[in-house]
Amino acid sequence: MIPRAELMFENEVEAAEKLAEILPSNAVKNENFLIIAQSLSSIYLVKRLSEKLNLSYEFLFTEMIYAPNNPECVIACVSETQEIVFIDELVKSFGISLDYIYGQANRKYEEKILKNVYKFRKGALLPDLARKNVILVDEGCESGLTTMTCIKTLIKLNAKTIFYATPVISTDNAEEIEAAVDGLYAVHKIKDFVNVDFYYKEKKEEKAEDIMQILNNCEFYLPFHKEKNIDKNENKESNNAVQD
Repeated sequence: MIPRAELMFENEVEAAEKLAEILPSNAVKNENFLIIAQSLSSIYLVKRLSEKLNLSYEFLFTEMIYAPNNPECVIACVSETQEIVFIDELVKSFGISLDYIYGQANRKYEEKILKNVYKFRKGALLPDLARKNVILVDEGCESGLTTMTCIKTLIKLNAKTIFYATPVISTDNAEEIEAAVDGLYAVHKIKDFVNVDFYYKEKKEEKAEDIMQILNNCEFYLPFHKEKNIDKNENKESNNAVQD
């Protein structure tokens, strides 16, 4: 068994550094890649990763759906394109109707997701991704539910290829997710996974005002710095054409 200390990161910045080391950096820099973060809590990791790889990034907003009368039991997840993934075993064992799930998904979409879209993306939903190679990133993968919802959403948005990258993931989730994407990159695949926070010695608490300040100041965040990112991508595509 690997000692816990060897599985831990000092903070999100170190995790991003380690993750960047295992990504195919040459291919990433020479192709039309976009980082998509699947949670606001990944902001510090994604910001550093975007700087290391010189890539623009976006967020994909999702919300969890909980069992009736049990606010701690997650049964499904809905995304900003209203894609829904639910845990079939729990839904059946609790006798939860699909009408309940879809009703809760609609409520979460209107009350939570759209609020984040307006706040952090100026009201614009994710665009079509037909020409994009996407690196879906999160600070860690605990259950895989959010990740699978994001993958389903990216497929709906016509992403050219989808790669999943995370510092820590359970081995069971790694096998399931790897079968659904074009490639999976993880610093640590852990058999007896505890929870994401367990593998970080120090983790910053993500406050809305801090996140907004980071996004406003980070040139790699696409929705707030679109013109800079368009110019950067055009220069990259022009250089690639010259090399070809």
